[in-house]
Amino acid sequence: MIQTLLRVLGREYARPMRRTVALMTTTAMAEGLSYALLVPVLRALFGGTPSDAWPWLLAFGSAVAGYAALRYISDLSGFRVGAALLRGTYHRLGDHLARLPIGWYGAGRVGEVSVLASRGVLQAMSVIAHLLAPFISACVTPLTIVAVMLAFNWHMGLAALAAVPAVAAIQIWTGRSMAADDAERQERDHEATGRVIEYLQAQPVLRAGGRTVERFRLLDDSLREVQRASRRSTLSALPGVLGLTVTVQAMFTALLVLGAYLALGGNIGVAETLTILVLAARCADPLLSLSDIGGKLRGARSVLARLDTVLRTEPLPEAPEPVQPTSHDLEFESVSFQHGDRTVIDNVSLSVPEGRRLAVVGPSGAGKSTLLQLLARFYDVDAGAVRVGGVDVRAINTEELMAHISIVFQDVHLFDGTIEENVRLGRPDADEAEVRAAATVARLDEVIERLPGGWAMHVGEGGALLSGGERQRVSIARALLKNAPVVLLDEVTSALDPVNEAAVHEGIERLMAGRTVVMVAHRLRTVQRADRIAFLDGGRIVEEGSHDELLRRGGRYADYWNISLIPAASE
Repeated sequence: MIQTLLRVLGREYARPMRRTVALMTTTAMAEGLSYALLVPVLRALFGGTPSDAWPWLLAFGSAVAGYAALRYISDLSGFRVGAALLRGTYHRLGDHLARLPIGWYGAGRVGEVSVLASRGVLQAMSVIAHLLAPFISACVTPLTIVAVMLAFNWHMGLAALAAVPAVAAIQIWTGRSMAADDAERQERDHEATGRVIEYLQAQPVLRAGGRTVERFRLLDDSLREVQRASRRSTLSALPGVLGLTVTVQAMFTALLVLGAYLALGGNIGVAETLTILVLAARCADPLLSLSDIGGKLRGARSVLARLDTVLRTEPLPEAPEPVQPTSHDLEFESVSFQHGDRTVIDNVSLSVPEGRRLAVVGPSGAGKSTLLQLLARFYDVDAGAVRVGGVDVRAINTEELMAHISIVFQDVHLFDGTIEENVRLGRPDADEAEVRAAATVARLDEVIERLPGGWAMHVGEGGALLSGGERQRVSIARALLKNAPVVLLDEVTSALDPVNEAAVHEGIERLMAGRTVVMVAHRLRTVQRADRIAFLDGGRIVEEGSHDELLRRGGRYADYWNISLIPAASE
């Protein structure tokens, strides 16, 4: 388990981990050895001169004080290393998740990652702070006490030693027998978490369709499965718990009988017999705690295995010698891309000269948004190449590539902070005047004036306290502040009311000025001013040309254009 932990965290934590484990082991041995002083203490007390016990009592007290100091230092080391590991795990997991391809984030990942990054990481890292010391103590202290027994009486020592393989066998058997039940419980937990998130996110749709009762039944079934899995896991642990308890009690009983027999035969003194029985009783508590500690360790090991799986997922590779583009023209050369078994982009070739605008239109599912994602390298192409400034995006450092690109999505996500904090994501080091200027150009200042908190207003989770048009203005202000030479626009006005659409259009025009632009749009009026239009269908380019050229051809684009005029005429 320690190896898995170090693999998850990185080898830089190996030294403090080993130091902490060594300190905890030394502490557990010191605890066991301190009990050896009970023999001379009890021997003196039961002898002719009980006052001779004082030096041994002082020695025993000093040993206990030394053990207490070691325990304090080892526990403190465990907490400090645990806190460092927790911080390191969050940083490493966050950095790794940010580098994984967007395709990795499937529908089931939200619940899995949310549980893993919160409760899961805390559970795994609590091993160092809360479980490692008790586990080492439960293993090492009894073994040290057995060694002390062997030193004083080999008969009693061998009798106690005989219980070691039995206890180890029970722990191994319990761990193996519960592995399947633990895995099932974890799976049911993840399914239930996903159901809860799905249920909460789908409330508007479910209520509109009158399906809340049915959906609640599905969630309730999922929670019942969690309950059943937990019950099965608890029941499967009972044989191990009972077996361990019976073994420990049988060991103590055997030692009691053997001690009485040896004492009656005159082979061992009363003081030695009493001491060994006290030592045996001291062994019982940590051994009995192994069941509880073992269950917690299995849970932590399961979380570590899932963390290890996530961290082993290969991110998009970085070029060993990255190249920096010197211009801002864009090119798709014979690009093909598959998502699962479906071909989304099929042998597409396009070029956008620096400072020009390309509009990509077509039916839903044609692959329009995928082109933008390939350009931003959210995915890697399966064939062909995507270039920025003549350089393949795979040869550009990710941070450098993102510095060249501003993206405005249809679904804008805002973080639960102030409006100013969300705008500053475009360029955190921008001064106040630059932030205010970007907001003015995006017409965000109109929104800020009517909000109760102004710039300091918190937008809520995902920007829930703002309307769609207001969120778009924040997104445009963010892109303006970033001031990247390449702009990608994905259906930014498809769901806006006329007032917000006009404001957003004005901000978009200012954003596009002088930049290389690729825009995806369903509303064809937004693409008339593009220098070139590509009509995409089934992952292939069906038509390409300027707005006027495509209308003259009377092809697919012209049909789409004529259909788009019908709603406007009816209004």
